[in-house]
Amino acid sequence: MINKIPTNEYGNLLQDVKQRIRSAQYEALRAVNKELISLYWDIGKMIVDRQKKHGWGKSIVENLAKDLQLEFPGVQGYSERNIWYMRNFFVEYENKPNLQPMVAEIGWTHNNIIIMAKCKDDLEREFYIRMTKKFGWTKNVLIHQIENQSYEKTLLGQTNFNKVLPEKIKNQAKLAVKDEYTFDFLELGEEHREMELERALIAKVNKFLVEMGGAFAFMGNQFRLEIEGEEFFIDILLYHRRLKCLVAIELKVRKNCRHQSRYENFLMRWSNEYNQRKCF
Repeated sequence: MINKIPTNEYGNLLQDVKQRIRSAQYEALRAVNKELISLYWDIGKMIVDRQKKHGWGKSIVENLAKDLQLEFPGVQGYSERNIWYMRNFFVEYENKPNLQPMVAEIGWTHNNIIIMAKCKDDLEREFYIRMTKKFGWTKNVLIHQIENQSYEKTLLGQTNFNKVLPEKIKNQAKLAVKDEYTFDFLELGEEHREMELERALIAKVNKFLVEMGGAFAFMGNQFRLEIEGEEFFIDILLYHRRLKCLVAIELKVRKNCRHQSRYENFLMRWSNEYNQRKCF
C-alpha cells in the first residue's frame, strides 16, 4: 500500500532538489570556466615562450589556428583572433600576480574581449573583475558599466583620500570603500540623529562590517585623538586588513532623505597622525 504524500511536503522536497541541481550546475560551470581560463593561459604562455626562444613572428598564430581547427573540428575557441587573445592575455597578466587569481573567476569574454580591451589601468581592471563576479554582470551590462564610467565614479567624492594619501596607494584605498552603503538591518525610524545611527551600528557591528565589505576590523567608536593640542573624536575607527591602514568614519545623516537606511558619502577619513604613531 502506497502512503499518500502530503502536497506541501512534496513541494518542499521538489524545491530542495531543484536548488541542489542548480547549485551543482553552477559549480560545474565554475570549474569548466576555471579550466578554460587555465588552458588559454597555458596556450598563450607556450606561444610567447617559443617566440622568445626561436624568434618566431606573427605567422605562428595563424599556423596554430589552422592546424588546431583541423584537429578539433567543430570546437569553438581556436580561431586566429582568439589565439591572439590568448597570447595577449598571458602578456598582460604575466607580471601581475594580484590579478592572476582573479581572472579565472569570470568568463573568458568578460576577461579579454571586454575588460582587457577596454580597461588599460590595473586597478580599473580589478574593479570590473570584482564587480562582474559579485553581481554576475552579463557582457552587455559590463560594457554599459564601463562606458558609464562606473569605476571613475566610484573613485570620486566619497573620501578625502585625494588630499591626504600618497599617489601609490590612493586608488587602492578608494577601491576599498564604496560610495553607498545600505543598513536596512538597523531598523531605524524614518527620522533619526547621527548618534542614534552610531549606536545602532555599534550594536550590530558584525553586520555593519559585512556591509562595509568584509575586509575591515572594528577598532572603536568616539575614538579620542589629540593632534597639535586639539582634541578630536572619531565616530567609528576601522582597520583595513588588506591595506594595513586605519580608516576613520565620520557619520552624516542626510536631511529629507526618503530612505534613511541608505547613506551616500560616508566620509572616510585617513588619519595620518594616528597611522604614523601606530597607536593601535
